Amino acid sequence: MKSSPPGRIERSRVAYTLPILFLIFVPPVGNVQTAPAPELCQLVESGKLTDLRWPDFSNLRTHVKSFYEPASYAPGWTIHGVPTDPARSLIRVFQEADTKGLDPEDYDGSRWADRLAALNSSSAPNESALSRFDLALTVCVLRYISDLHVGKANPGLYHTGFDLNGNLADFVRERLVSSSNVEAALQGIEPPFPGYGRTERALQQYLAMLREDRSVALPVPKKTLDPRSSYGALASLADRLRQLGDLPCGALPSGSNVYTEPLVGAVKRFQTRHGLAPDGRIGAATFAELNAPLSRRVRQLQLTLERWRWAPHRFSRPPIVVNIPEFQVRAFNDTYRTGLEMKVVVGKSYGHQTPVFAAEMKTVIFRPYWEVPRSILTAELLPKAAQDRSYFVKHGFEAVTMQGAVASAGVVDDDTLARLRSGELRVRQVPGPENSLGLVKFVFPNPYDVYLHATPATELFARSRRDFSHGCIRVEKPEELAAWVLRGKPEWTPEHIHEVMHGDKTVEVTLDQPIPVLIVYATAVVLESGEVRFFDDIYKEDVQLERLLAQGYPPRPKSSPAKNSPAEK
Repeated sequence: MKSSPPGRIERSRVAYTLPILFLIFVPPVGNVQTAPAPELCQLVESGKLTDLRWPDFSNLRTHVKSFYEPASYAPGWTIHGVPTDPARSLIRVFQEADTKGLDPEDYDGSRWADRLAALNSSSAPNESALSRFDLALTVCVLRYISDLHVGKANPGLYHTGFDLNGNLADFVRERLVSSSNVEAALQGIEPPFPGYGRTERALQQYLAMLREDRSVALPVPKKTLDPRSSYGALASLADRLRQLGDLPCGALPSGSNVYTEPLVGAVKRFQTRHGLAPDGRIGAATFAELNAPLSRRVRQLQLTLERWRWAPHRFSRPPIVVNIPEFQVRAFNDTYRTGLEMKVVVGKSYGHQTPVFAAEMKTVIFRPYWEVPRSILTAELLPKAAQDRSYFVKHGFEAVTMQGAVASAGVVDDDTLARLRSGELRVRQVPGPENSLGLVKFVFPNPYDVYLHATPATELFARSRRDFSHGCIRVEKPEELAAWVLRGKPEWTPEHIHEVMHGDKTVEVTLDQPIPVLIVYATAVVLESGEVRFFDDIYKEDVQLERLLAQGYPPRPKSSPAKNSPAEK
């Protein structure tokens, strides 16, 4: 993915040349250090420190050596055996890592108090204690910065390295060791996107709610609770909706147990925020979401922040982002606010999952052919053609050679059927309103053969859950997306786009500058209004990510969350 030249702008002006506030380092300023510590050197070489919760730091050993070698392995975080102010500040940062969606215990959050007490209790700490304290802090700060910047379990889908001008060890030595304000020095490490900041603030709100939560599970009636029905726990329902922000504090239900307004409206808002049909009827699915513990919502926000950190901090152009569990696509403008959004249909949760990846949109094809994948041909089309020899004619399919010459566009005879079964011929669907790709296809080359496209099956967009495809992504408003993608080409007005889509020719348009496309997976989304939405973990990716994060260090992420082969449509 192309990157624009590094630049510096105010954080509030989030543009596509997004800032990394520590791009320019200040000259190093050294503390008055104690003498070199031979044991410290030996511990660094070993790549393991048993004092740590996660003792193996072999994946960071090069960075640790780069931190200590310029000072000949003198401790960096104590002066005459006393922890420095930056060291104490960093320890507080570790202990409060949960506010960033990280686990404080990954940075020994609960162990620092005893370590500090041990140093304070001795008038002259021995070299071994000082070395182990110092190394523990260095490893923890390297882990913390890495995790905060690129994520703990970054699978390399979008980028694998640091968006830093310099290396990690340089940043720690030059910006933190002698810092008078560690918190300020750490600013700019995190992704600079507004959506990330909103998610972090929402996490802090939900952590506060969790600390004060005294709610109990709502009783689930045998039948769906419809408006104007009676419900004995109506007051508890009102309390839950008020706690979650769906029922305004001043809106009081009637004194009876009859489920009416304003609770019905509050339930509809709740359903919208949780990916449910907003009909105001409280069935099993709605009760399940209402009774979901706040700890689960906290975890969803934490996992979303982790995935945010996998994204590069700069893009060549503002991206188009598809969020699979939300069934939504957004195109961002130059200030990284939503310029266009619409519903999408994604791959089925079983067997045809849409993969997570990044690519660049390069081409828009109006009135495309659909080249039927071999798997669909053999599993679905050939059995139908064998049973109804006019099936291809009815649905606009034609048999073609590997070179693209039409071999049969009519009734499928025995010879054609045999050649199709042997793989000598392939099948494509001719352009038109009934084509499975609709009237436009958005191409961003990738190993999965996934793309965005229109669809004749528009009725699926009325569903609240929309995983119905073979892996590709169907868009609700293809003409609007085409206009957005081609907005830099004056000749491609909305009227011209409509005319070409409903014409009689296949037209391919190459973009002057590719547009980054991210296919992401986030079960928590914070809208620009501040509204927090949660979605079902349809592919169980949250479950897998939790397991990976629990493994400790060094993390071993899989190369891609996707398990499926190249998508089909």
